[in-house]
Amino acid sequence: MPARPSLLYVTDLAYPARGRRYCDEDIQLTARLREDFDLALCHPLDAAALMDGFDAVVVRNSGPVIGYRKEYDAFRERALARGTRVYNPLHGRGDMAGKQYLLDLTATGHPVIPTVDRPEDLHRLPHAAEYAVKPKAGADSIGLRFLAYEELAGLAYDDVLVQPRIDFRYEVSFYFVDDLFQYALHAPDPDRRWVLEPYEPTGDDLAFARRFVDWNTLDHGIQRVDACRAPGGELLLVELEDLNPYLSLDRVPEETRDRFVAALTDSLHRFLAA
Repeated sequence: MPARPSLLYVTDLAYPARGRRYCDEDIQLTARLREDFDLALCHPLDAAALMDGFDAVVVRNSGPVIGYRKEYDAFRERALARGTRVYNPLHGRGDMAGKQYLLDLTATGHPVIPTVDRPEDLHRLPHAAEYAVKPKAGADSIGLRFLAYEELAGLAYDDVLVQPRIDFRYEVSFYFVDDLFQYALHAPDPDRRWVLEPYEPTGDDLAFARRFVDWNTLDHGIQRVDACRAPGGELLLVELEDLNPYLSLDRVPEETRDRFVAALTDSLHRFLAA
């Protein structure tokens, strides 16, 4: 009987996420994946030391990399040098590579919240009552500040991004495995970001989300496209999460969860066979 593929599943079960429990999602998801794979869980700080003993490394709810940047960079370097299979693959162009993509997408006219990182470009931003200032290497709203326009001139612009604070109607997230759409969730109340409900996307909504998945050029992996519904009705990209997107699987019906797990299992088998 052929050996089953082995996965090192990277997660921080103790990470104190706001408004959701990462550990529950990973415990339940790994219980399902064990039906097809030999699987072990490890903390992100242990991944580099353990990964050589597995067919692939699956990076999931491992917390913001900003908390262990040096160790994460060492893990990436070791994996790339050894040709280790990492899921998601390490060439993602979204949050995996930092926030530069927001600047690139702004410059190329994509539907994204306008973003700049130089004081001489502030005039390119639309007028707003306040402006969001966030670290280029930030995640999970760490380091986020809101400032008036007059306060922006005094910023050190070497490591921050500036965006107008959008008075959006709601946020919505689109979840993909490889290039296949799985489900969407939205937060009807902007002040309760993680109180999510199922969302039925329109054709235009899906076309919006898919353009960023296509732009990212990941053949395998889980991606979450976060957007906001602007006052004019259009969607604007907030974040393209391709490193360790939380999936909010507890917010979708059981049949949707089952379909997602089946898609993820198939994707991992194709990834290992590629």
